[in-house]
Amino acid sequence: MLSVLIPVYNFDVVPFVKDLAKQCADCKIDFEVLCLDDYSSENYRIKNAVLKSIENVCYEELPNNIGRSKIRNRLAEKAKYENLLFLDCDSKTNDDQFIAKYVENINGKSVVYGGRNYQQNKPENVAEYFRWWYGVNRETINSQERNKAVYSHFMTNNFCIPKHIYQEIKLDETIVGYGHEDTLFGIELKQKGVSINHIENPLCHIGLEDFETFIQKTEEGIGNLSQLITEGKVDDSIRLLKGYRFIKKMGLESIVFSYYKKNRTKILTKLQTENANLKWFDFYKLGYLVSLRKS
Repeated sequence: MLSVLIPVYNFDVVPFVKDLAKQCADCKIDFEVLCLDDYSSENYRIKNAVLKSIENVCYEELPNNIGRSKIRNRLAEKAKYENLLFLDCDSKTNDDQFIAKYVENINGKSVVYGGRNYQQNKPENVAEYFRWWYGVNRETINSQERNKAVYSHFMTNNFCIPKHIYQEIKLDETIVGYGHEDTLFGIELKQKGVSINHIENPLCHIGLEDFETFIQKTEEGIGNLSQLITEGKVDDSIRLLKGYRFIKKMGLESIVFSYYKKNRTKILTKLQTENANLKWFDFYKLGYLVSLRKS
């Protein structure tokens, strides 16, 4: 009935997988939990190897890193059940009804997206504060709000999809590194007329990056977005692209680029203060996109 698919990279997933397997068993459904390690560091591979001994859990390690899209596509190919539940590895459930809520909403025709949230208390590590702050204020969106723009609010961290629909679309393997593979997947779902049902069943994102890593991954994602713009694969449902096209239309591209270039370091400093104004982060992303498009 349900294949739980978890791409693993440099994270201890043992508690998460044990929890998911127990919840599936409690639901009395046919299930499997497939974990595919994308060439993590040896210490994580040693920790996660214990999963091989858990019933209905399959843990395998890849000999080299193949990336976010390819590993999800490979998991889908390995899955033996029709309903695919994709979950990010750096997560934990918020309650013992996580699997049950998905089982209740599976209909074989639409995608079900549960959402994302963050722990209430700020992280002890100061370097992780901005990632947490951004997640709490921008990524924690209830199902009522998400259902107002179902495709724009879709992410690949926590969703269930019929296997036959996933195999028709798949994640674009030409997108390398981090970012926007989920954006493109959502657009393709829209183009094919596949409905998305947003439910209140978030996964808690616990794998917080430090500030420098998060900025690096953000820039990598914007690089992917720039490539998708060039290829004509994305539309104005993406807020950053909509903003970019607006300033270009108004002839403000050079002004934004100049301000970004002069103040980049100052903006990054502002973002590292407590309760940072996220509009500065919006401008930073816009300025970085402009710099890529001008080069």
